[in-house]
Amino acid sequence: MPLSEHEQRLLDQIEQALYAEDPKWANTVRISDPRSHYKRRLVKASIGFALGVVLLMVGVVAAQIWLGAAGFVVMLATCLWGLSSWKRMNGFGDSPPSRGRGRRPQRQSFMERMEERWRRRHDEH
Repeated sequence: MPLSEHEQRLLDQIEQALYAEDPKWANTVRISDPRSHYKRRLVKASIGFALGVVLLMVGVVAAQIWLGAAGFVVMLATCLWGLSSWKRMNGFGDSPPSRGRGRRPQRQSFMERMEERWRRRHDEH
C-alpha cells in the first residue's frame, strides 16, 4: 500500500533530520544491504563452528567430557545461528505463512508425489 502525501512528507522530513544530525551514520544505513549483515553473521557462525570442533577434539583427546560437550554445544548453537542467517539472506524466513483463502497450495508430500507417479505410470499402460 503506497504512502499518502502527508506520510511521505513526514518520512522525507525525518530522513533530512537524520542526515543533518549524523550524516555518516545515515549514509552507512542508507547504502548497506541487509544481505551483507547476514553474510557477516555467516562468517562469524563458521568461525564459531570451527572453534566448537576444536573444543570437541581437545575434549576427546584430553578425556575431558565437559569440554567435548561444550564444544558440541558451541557447534550446535553456531550452526543454528548460521542457518537462520542463511535463510534470511536468501529470503526464506522473511514473512510468516498466510492463513485464509488467498493461500498458495501446499507442496505435496513425498508419498503423494510417489502415488501420483504410480497413477500416471499405470494410466499410460
